[in-house]
Amino acid sequence: MTTMTRPAARRRGFADRMRKNMASGRLAAALILLPPALILFSLFVILPLADAAYYSVFSWNGYGSPSDFVGTQNYARLLDHSVFHTALWNTTKLIIVSLLLQMPLALGLALLVYRKTPTNTLFRLVFFLPYILAEVAAGLIWSFVFDGDYGITAFMFQALGQESVHVLADRQWAFPAIMTVIVWKYFGFHMMIYIAALQSVPQDLIEAAKLEGAKPRQVALFVQIPMIKHAIVVSGFFAIIGSLQIFDIIIPMTNGGPSNSTHTIVTYLYTFGLSRLNIGFGSAAAVVLFVLAIGIALFYQRATAKEEQA
Repeated sequence: MTTMTRPAARRRGFADRMRKNMASGRLAAALILLPPALILFSLFVILPLADAAYYSVFSWNGYGSPSDFVGTQNYARLLDHSVFHTALWNTTKLIIVSLLLQMPLALGLALLVYRKTPTNTLFRLVFFLPYILAEVAAGLIWSFVFDGDYGITAFMFQALGQESVHVLADRQWAFPAIMTVIVWKYFGFHMMIYIAALQSVPQDLIEAAKLEGAKPRQVALFVQIPMIKHAIVVSGFFAIIGSLQIFDIIIPMTNGGPSNSTHTIVTYLYTFGLSRLNIGFGSAAAVVLFVLAIGIALFYQRATAKEEQA
């Protein structure tokens, strides 16, 4: 009995020492790596948010120290402003278009070019190039494309013998044009997420489905897409958060016009807050944007978690 219990005791002692060493290693790693991350997060996230919340209760132009306390008046003005309602609705439309048009387009193209061939590599590069292009540059390029006097749109209408249309100066068509550019600009990013996920799907499952008589469309719907569900969830999160942050494309294309009809929440914040030196009002808009982003992120996380548990 004694000779049988000694090896077991040694193994238990060795396992206990290993657990203690791993625990102390994790603690040491946390003590080394966590403080720098917390300092950076506090400097670039927590403190700016606290400042924005503080400034939002003042009527302040950014010079000197804020002293004209107005309480919640900035928030009341914000919620009563019709342009803010337009910006909020435009941001909502961007989220809808990103989820229902941009992501399906990216997924469809990913299913076509995910295999590793020279031709597919070329197509991936072509589709991904718009994402590499800087947002301001993309906005400037498309503002020229839609120009009703000298752009490609004007040339096409003139070639057809029709009077040119100033797309970006039309309240009805300006924001659809912006949404088209945003879909063109960012679908390549989502496509690359799907391609990476599709390449990890076991080929044996695909071959087994084909042997059972499944057609390519059925393989995609019932084998590949369910297997990359996590990638789709991540892509959807990026699409929503990115839609809340759209700024660099709109400013060079329309600067929020015509008649403030193409503002999103961020361009509204910039135009009516920073540009007009109304820092308190802009800070209130920033706080509202932060609350919306956190609320949407939490709702999306809970919704996707429930789907995974179902």
